[in-house]
Amino acid sequence: MKYFLFTACLFLVVFAHVAAQDNSHHPLSSGWEFSRADEGIWRSATVPGTVHTDLLAQHLIPDPFTGTNEKAVQWVDKKDWQYRKKWKLKKEELRFDVIELEFKGLDTYADVYLNNHLILQSSNMFVSQIVNVKEWLVAGDNELRIAFKSPIKTDMPKFLQDSIIYPAGNDASDIPLSIYARKAPYHYGWDWGPRLVTSGIWRPIYLHSWNKATIRDVYWQQQKLDTTVAEMTAEITIAAAVAGDYKVQLQSMVPNVKAPELAMQTVQLKAGDNVIKVPFSIKNPALWWPAGIGKPVQYTLQANLLDNKKVIASQRNKVGLRTIEVVNKPDSLGEAFYVKVNGRPVFMKGANYIPQDNFLPRVTKEKQEKLFADMTESHFNMVRVWGGGIYEDDLFYQLADENGILVWQDFMFACTLYPSDPAFLESVKQEAADNIKRLRNHPSIALWCGNNEVAVAIKNWGWESGYAYTKPQWQSLLKGYDQLFKEVLPQQVAAYQPGTFYFHSSPISNWGKTEDFTKGDNHYWGVWHGMEWFEAFNTHIPRFMSEYGFQSFPSMETIRTFATKEDDDIFSNVMQSHQKSPAKGNAAIKTYMLHYYREPKDFPSFVYLSQVLQAEGMKVAIEAHRRAMPYCMGTLYWQLNDCWPGASWSGREYNGRWKALQYYVKEAFKPCIVSSVIEKGQLCTYAVTDEFRGTAQLKLTATDLTGKVIWQEEVNDVPLSSNNSVRLHAVDTAAVLKGKNASTVIFYAQLRIDNKDIARNIFYFAPAKEMNLETPHLEIVTSKIASDKNGVYIRLKTDKLVRNVYLSLDNAPAATHFEENYFDLLPGETRTIRLQTNQLPEIVQQALKITTLESTYKH
Repeated sequence: MKYFLFTACLFLVVFAHVAAQDNSHHPLSSGWEFSRADEGIWRSATVPGTVHTDLLAQHLIPDPFTGTNEKAVQWVDKKDWQYRKKWKLKKEELRFDVIELEFKGLDTYADVYLNNHLILQSSNMFVSQIVNVKEWLVAGDNELRIAFKSPIKTDMPKFLQDSIIYPAGNDASDIPLSIYARKAPYHYGWDWGPRLVTSGIWRPIYLHSWNKATIRDVYWQQQKLDTTVAEMTAEITIAAAVAGDYKVQLQSMVPNVKAPELAMQTVQLKAGDNVIKVPFSIKNPALWWPAGIGKPVQYTLQANLLDNKKVIASQRNKVGLRTIEVVNKPDSLGEAFYVKVNGRPVFMKGANYIPQDNFLPRVTKEKQEKLFADMTESHFNMVRVWGGGIYEDDLFYQLADENGILVWQDFMFACTLYPSDPAFLESVKQEAADNIKRLRNHPSIALWCGNNEVAVAIKNWGWESGYAYTKPQWQSLLKGYDQLFKEVLPQQVAAYQPGTFYFHSSPISNWGKTEDFTKGDNHYWGVWHGMEWFEAFNTHIPRFMSEYGFQSFPSMETIRTFATKEDDDIFSNVMQSHQKSPAKGNAAIKTYMLHYYREPKDFPSFVYLSQVLQAEGMKVAIEAHRRAMPYCMGTLYWQLNDCWPGASWSGREYNGRWKALQYYVKEAFKPCIVSSVIEKGQLCTYAVTDEFRGTAQLKLTATDLTGKVIWQEEVNDVPLSSNNSVRLHAVDTAAVLKGKNASTVIFYAQLRIDNKDIARNIFYFAPAKEMNLETPHLEIVTSKIASDKNGVYIRLKTDKLVRNVYLSLDNAPAATHFEENYFDLLPGETRTIRLQTNQLPEIVQQALKITTLESTYKH
């Protein structure tokens, strides 16, 4: 195996804005109709959109997310569909040198007709395409029609004619058609989402008219970066209809100030495409940093194309300056895997992201902004865009840039082998080139990965024998793997984003053997798939944990959007329909639950306990990973979000409501945490810090369940340093318990500065089911602060230990957000929680519901 230490060139955030004279750019978003091809009945459509959502808006199908309706709409993907738009053009609108249609995304097999002329045949959902259509446009009435072929009918002949069956176990139809289509793999079903194979105009279509020349793309490329200067090159792609001499001008845009000129260069353009390189520099550059380390500083740069001193095209971009180095090479402990930003190793904290909806155009700007607000509140500095979904919209990466969240970007391949015929490889080349060029300027892009889990599956999932491949068949599949992931994709990265780290498959190592945890990144599924208990997280720690997780149910509020009270059973048809991991699924949740907790009294209690169970288990994992720094340098849990409402591994529900897990992540990802764990009979307490230097006091306390202190110790002048994990204290467990039953003792550690907690963590010696928790008396007071118009404050005080306090409001929208939830209160403790709301305190008090652990048990 080859090992890599690549230093990325500077990549710059792009928020493209094209605006200039003689240059018109309009979306074709209104006036669309759709019809089933074999019916010809035209109905109103929404663009961007999908066939399913248009049928739903016309009340022609039931909501696929409700009940068992997913099964009732499987006919949709077996039909051909068509969309059309009619509009008028004036003669003067046709006088541009070039008039183009730009298709940002067609899903997936589409023939495009303009005034009955076939102008484009498209077969890759992930590729944007531009067609010069001036010759087919007319003054007066025009019609754009797009015929979408059924992806099932299109790809079924390929499956039937193929000599092998590809091992695409995720495909819910049991016929691996997803491997033939360059289309979002999760549309065909996954173990957390439904099978809803869409078609439609999923991204905008633009009509772009221009004279003489236009700017297609600007690649702001760093050549050198230090504290004194950033040496840059603007690589500008220009399409010219009229050859000749032009000027290229680069400007730095400062609000309310005349834009200073960075460079001006005369260029001679030939008709067609031209690539112009213009060098420039930025003195004393301010660097872009990931969240928690520094500010994600951005510049605004603009490239102008001038003809006779007149700007005829321009592109304005936000720019962030930074270097990224992904270190993946042998070391004394095995094989390292970590990220350095601006020369500094950074522990990665985040999650794996899947698309936010099965119907992608429903993901609004507001949903994207809420997603990143939640990641920021949860102290993320990385998110992995997983390879079974999509290359996200530009806004996603813009928000990552603005919030200092690095993006681990997979290419869209996952959990199966793929064809390697010339046509398929050529389509992938176009897909890779298109998306690398679109994303390469974003400083948030940390790395590219070829696929999810295919390499580890080849070695460990038994495909060769399980699918009874002949030796020539298997060798052909392996050769195809190498062509796609070790030749085509790395070549495209090197060509279009040189210097960026690429590796062919995640994870690098499996999780079955001890030595696996010394090599690169790891997807550890011993917990859940391997049915190992949560304590295994403390011993199975890799160099970088890029997947691990545990399932829970969504909240009752979310469940009520797809199920009735009659469905409140984990084995009901509806609950089973919304559980896409049937091999283990609900039974696994119950098995783990009864191992750690007492039996819940009813279905809502089961739902609550499933979330507490998930959160507590993942807390063990995250703290173990952070304590192991610098051996382990990253923790990305599975998964951040959902694409529909159902049981899954997510921390955020489909509607954005936080599960218990997301609250626990917010605590466990804080810049400074204190964490206790039993190691070889000793209770050890660690401090883990991202960005902090100074001294603190460590206070350790053990009490009984009434709050009576049975053991206490303080350590003064504890040194804390940035990007570090240090063991601060160790004591024999017996010395703390002093002969008491472990289930009757509470231990908590406090890290304090100036008599104020900067970190606190509670540790229990026994599983929750062994603790005899009494019903607490909770005092609750709600109030408002004049300076905070959008918040209500809830003060809680308890007389006894109370675990996993869950605050909720009757009939509250998903946007209702408590800043803390599912927390423990120590005997006699008072805590004040802020609720984001415009409601009056007395209304909140009336609607407030409190659930605690002991209240959910069957007695």
